[in-house]
Amino acid sequence: MKVTAGPLLQKINYPSDLKQLKEGDLKQLSQELRQYIIDVVSVNGGHFASSLGVVELTVALHYVLNTPYDQLVWDVGHQAYGHKILTGRRDVFDTNRVHGGISGFPKRAESEYDTFGVGHSSTSISAALGMAVASHYKGETDRQHVAVIGDGSMTAGLAFEALNHAGIENSNLLVILNDNCMSIDPNVGALKEYLTDLSTSKHYNRFRDEIANILTKISSIGPDAFKIAKKIEKSIKGTLLKKSNFFEALQFRYFGPIDGHDVEHLVKILKDLRDIPGPKLLHCVTVKGKGYALAEKDQTKWHSPGLFDKITGEIKKTVYEKPQPPKYQDVFGHTIIELAEENPKILGITPAMPSGCSLTLMMKAMPKRAFDVGIAEQHAVTFSAGLATQGMIPFCNIYSSFMQRAYDQVIHDVAIQNLNVVFCLDRAGLAGADGATHHGAYDLAYMRSIPNMTVASPMNEEELRNLMFTAQQDNMGPFVIRYPRGNGVMVDWKRPMKAISVGKGRKICDGEDVAILSIGHIGNEVVKAFSELNADGYHPAHYDMRFVKPLDAIILHEVFSKFNKIITVEDGCLQGGMGSAIIEFMSDNGYHAQVVRLGIPDKIVEHGEQPELWAECGYDAAAIINQVKNITVNRTTNTMAS
Repeated sequence: MKVTAGPLLQKINYPSDLKQLKEGDLKQLSQELRQYIIDVVSVNGGHFASSLGVVELTVALHYVLNTPYDQLVWDVGHQAYGHKILTGRRDVFDTNRVHGGISGFPKRAESEYDTFGVGHSSTSISAALGMAVASHYKGETDRQHVAVIGDGSMTAGLAFEALNHAGIENSNLLVILNDNCMSIDPNVGALKEYLTDLSTSKHYNRFRDEIANILTKISSIGPDAFKIAKKIEKSIKGTLLKKSNFFEALQFRYFGPIDGHDVEHLVKILKDLRDIPGPKLLHCVTVKGKGYALAEKDQTKWHSPGLFDKITGEIKKTVYEKPQPPKYQDVFGHTIIELAEENPKILGITPAMPSGCSLTLMMKAMPKRAFDVGIAEQHAVTFSAGLATQGMIPFCNIYSSFMQRAYDQVIHDVAIQNLNVVFCLDRAGLAGADGATHHGAYDLAYMRSIPNMTVASPMNEEELRNLMFTAQQDNMGPFVIRYPRGNGVMVDWKRPMKAISVGKGRKICDGEDVAILSIGHIGNEVVKAFSELNADGYHPAHYDMRFVKPLDAIILHEVFSKFNKIITVEDGCLQGGMGSAIIEFMSDNGYHAQVVRLGIPDKIVEHGEQPELWAECGYDAAAIINQVKNITVNRTTNTMAS
């Protein structure tokens, strides 16, 4: 369904068209842009509330800046829909996050206006600073560099590291702090309280415009006056609000807070700041979901609501005739409560994803035993390690792709000390429409290479519960449980839990000619393939390995003793994954067999629905069927030839 843009927005293909408008037209354009996002996302899905909150800021930035020469970096990218629409992608915006369509995040290969590829939070300041230093080195002193970062993203260590560095570089850098007190869930921590103090101080707000006026007009007075004004500014800020020197302590010039929805005022401020040298920070107060009342009221729900009726706000859900299996994340959320009720040592930790991983259930039921530490994966891991040293059993739930950010902490702070931290890696494998930045492609490979680590993946909900039960037993050490985004396969999933022997797989069915070894949820695609294979006279064996570390040596000795044709299936990268581990076992034990590995190939996989991507990468049910038939035909041909 194609959506028609408003009369002003129809004329805007690129920022050069935007600059032809009068400043008085920008308010109407902002309204049209906001409505266009609502119209398209309601029928096509995608991230929603974040982009609505920065409509005016987006319009003002492209109106004032000379993009793409001036470089604009969006943090995470959830809020970049308006940016995409104004930079040549309005007419293809309906393909956003669709397989083969445009990305849901800024992407350098997609547009010259996307200066930096983003998807994980808190990278914008570092990237923009790198661009600014490079421009300074090349003598491009007129070039502007702007990083737009949310207050949630500002909680990450990387953002603080970048601020610390930027303060000592005399770079042409503007950091815009988009302060809406939200990331996906409400923000937590001392920084949130600090920003609230800034944005609500009546004394400070009374003087902020006067300070800005002094600084923007100072160049006409003389060079000495600039130094004097800086001293006056610091003195006034320090007197009116003792905490206001945080950003100045890092040698940033702080401006704000200002209304992030007053587009004409934003244009004025941005023009003024363009002429002030050195690192600057503009504090904009915005409302996530601005302009859509329901999204303003419940910003977590409307972060990425799926399809919805834009008039009534009813979120459209598929109606099923029969009960459906739960999401893996919800199985985790309910199961950790059951375990914690029996084991007082269990605590839950997540870095800013409580609703995404369903730790919200524990936070509600046991608020003193569940912790949202903000967007700080490294801290989440080492915090968990500290808890473990005191006899606690932390279940640290982090999306697989986000866990990559804390790899050093996993090795240094958990594995070397052999601490019983349970890492529950949600969104493992190909995660779907969020695309390359969110796929959990590498965890099997990067976790199995670490000493002391147990790495497991459940094929269904019951197995997830059993693995969680197993991981909290005594002296388990570092323990990884990885599972995918989306639903499992069992309606009757809430069964009594039992321990699983670490490193013990299971035989799903015996067979002949070919053995298929799978790990995790993707094993259900193998089961699906068997109905057609059996009907066509093929009867391979199927083993659910459960653990990639340690491997089930008993099963593997059985497989290599009986079969010389083996297919491995995993929803993870082929390099270093389960298939590689099995080939290593084969080599180490002197076996010889033809091993065909199915999984994520050595390439960046873009966005699409999970089944579409499994098919693209060649490990869905259809691909498994083809491989079984192909490897069996090869066996028959070779036998006849000999």
